[in-house]
Amino acid sequence: MTHRYKQASTEGIPQPIRNGEGWWDLGPRDVLRDLENPDLLVPPTTDNGTLPNLKFSFSDTYMQLNQGGWSREVTVRQLPVATTLAGVNMALTPGGVRELHWHQQAEWAIMLVGRARITSVDQNGSNFIADVGVGDLWYFPPGIPHSIQGLEEGCEFLLVFDDGSFSDLNTLSISDWFAHTPKDVLSANFGVPEGSFAHIPDKQVYIFQGTIPGPVESQQVPDPYGTVPKTFTHRLLAQEPIVTPGGTVRIADSTNFPIATNIAAALVEVKAGGMRELHWHPNEDEWQYYISGTGRMTVFGGNGIARTFDCRAGDVGYVPRAFGHYIQNTGSQSLWFLEMFRSNRFEDVSLNQWMALTPHQLAQENLHAGPELMDALREEKWPVVKYPGFSYYPKADNGL
Repeated sequence: MTHRYKQASTEGIPQPIRNGEGWWDLGPRDVLRDLENPDLLVPPTTDNGTLPNLKFSFSDTYMQLNQGGWSREVTVRQLPVATTLAGVNMALTPGGVRELHWHQQAEWAIMLVGRARITSVDQNGSNFIADVGVGDLWYFPPGIPHSIQGLEEGCEFLLVFDDGSFSDLNTLSISDWFAHTPKDVLSANFGVPEGSFAHIPDKQVYIFQGTIPGPVESQQVPDPYGTVPKTFTHRLLAQEPIVTPGGTVRIADSTNFPIATNIAAALVEVKAGGMRELHWHPNEDEWQYYISGTGRMTVFGGNGIARTFDCRAGDVGYVPRAFGHYIQNTGSQSLWFLEMFRSNRFEDVSLNQWMALTPHQLAQENLHAGPELMDALREEKWPVVKYPGFSYYPKADNGL
């Protein structure tokens, strides 16, 4: 086989070649996958060593289909490194119900499309009934029973749980408990004849098709104990963002969403040409969910170890605690993603700010840095950055 034939037969197909290193891949391969992951096929020169896989797509996981909706999840079974958090992507039809249930884990959620009604009752008998729309969050503490129902337009949302081993298919549900309790016990518990339970489900329902509920005011249940003392919802998009030249950041943790004591989050927008700055998180691993756009994330693990991953809508990313990383927008539209942490607080350390607040002579001698860099350092943290003439855009040479 001649070199000329190789060129002709692979025109327009990416090859694992960078600056004279590598060779042709002419064997069986998934070209579409390689086109989606150019930084795995041709790693940047920064990449080296044995960091595990830090990305998994919801498109590659099992889809549970039910009358009333669907669900799919990314846990340690799909992404073994992600031990702190697990995620469930779920959709409900108009009237579709995620049945009355509860978990050993905390549940954090964001509405992605449409609207839903959520209900709950806490350990003191206080209830909570509310409608949530796009960009709204909800949070249920561990063990607190709740339900979710799609409204007129249906809905799709992301659920996050504070245990990487969690599975939404193995939760504690009302139908499952009824199905596994003798009818005479149910009769004694509720004070009604056993015949009242003749038609209860014989197994867990999970998701079912219900009737579209009326206005929330029509479904309020008077509660002698009142509503829950801390709201279970938060309107994230109504929150004033941190705005920088590169994009926006909205942080939701126990400081502004007090009930959310186990999970903290940041909604990040990186504008075209911008990047989530070089930083790390000192308190917890980071679990990411990419909402829209395309980007590339490089993670630095110390001792010369680093890897780069290409990310797009529906992907989950993961960064171990205190590992340095950055995320570049590689598309022409804004890149939106969530940063999630098993913590009551969002915390990050900015490389730029750290250097700016360190004695300059020390930093300069440590890095042999020139005056251009030292004069450009900022004492104020910019989570997302963009500088005219210094932005990343897709390049033909993947080695850059």
